[in-house]
Amino acid sequence: MISQFIRKFKPSYELYNLFKRSELEHNIEKYKKYGIHKKYYSSVSSNDFIGLESPLNIHDKFNTRDTLPKEPSFQNLSKQRQEELLPWSDRGYIILKRFFSPDRVQQINDEVRRLDQSNKARWVGNKMMFAIHYSDIMLKASADPELMRIINLIMGKKMDLFQSINFLTGSEQRTHSDSYHMSTFPYGNIIAAWIALEKTTDQNGPLHYYEGSHKLPYLVNRDFGNAGTNLFLGKKQYSDYEDKIEDVLAEHNFERKILLAEPGDVLLWHSNLLHGGEPHHDKSLTRKSLVTHYYAEDAICYHEVSQRPTLKRPLDFPQ
Repeated sequence: MISQFIRKFKPSYELYNLFKRSELEHNIEKYKKYGIHKKYYSSVSSNDFIGLESPLNIHDKFNTRDTLPKEPSFQNLSKQRQEELLPWSDRGYIILKRFFSPDRVQQINDEVRRLDQSNKARWVGNKMMFAIHYSDIMLKASADPELMRIINLIMGKKMDLFQSINFLTGSEQRTHSDSYHMSTFPYGNIIAAWIALEKTTDQNGPLHYYEGSHKLPYLVNRDFGNAGTNLFLGKKQYSDYEDKIEDVLAEHNFERKILLAEPGDVLLWHSNLLHGGEPHHDKSLTRKSLVTHYYAEDAICYHEVSQRPTLKRPLDFPQ
């Protein structure tokens, strides 16, 4: 009961954040830019942006089929990559086939094994979190120069690597939007990459996603009665959010896609694309993958789910 109170009581983590200025100062100038009077350590949520205009990113405003061919960096891509990028605005995702070579995939898998055996890995359930902070191999893969060029191109701005998550098995997570977990203002300024580290089938828990669902309004706490107060988070459970997503999907006719990927394939998806994990039918099988998230450097970064500003640790890129 006490732990539940502390988790819901905003001043408890504001006190914690007070000593994390170096990881939170990225929001200070952006608060000033949008006229938001807030301390770097304070709670932040979508309620703080009510009444403010949220400018659309270029490829949420204009279609990539029209705009990308005019970009010099697009012309430098292979014909295959060009064709893969063009549907971004329509679908809310793209698939880069065999982006990472078999040798690179093997190197990443070997590194996951090494980190686990050396007890350097930080596991949260079935997730190895933030390996980019203690593995050059993971950092180089997550910030691969060609991948970053493509990400910056389809987002129309410079994006910064924020986190990595390694999975050994499928998440089996209910349908959700990343924008609820890793949020931005203006909205839509985060992108995710999912890298297949082995073959995925209908037996080992592949991803699912709803094509075109990124065009839906962003779902925030107040949309399902979870806004809370100045002192406390809302009383709803995370399952209430998931239920609300199911209600939203029931009102539309989006096509549910299943990703059956080959090792080295990369799925890039829009922050508001509704997606999740299929059932893992054969528990003897793994479904190794690396998931990475990238924030726009010019956006306010926070977490709508917890109403906390995003802690950003600096990345030590190898020379």
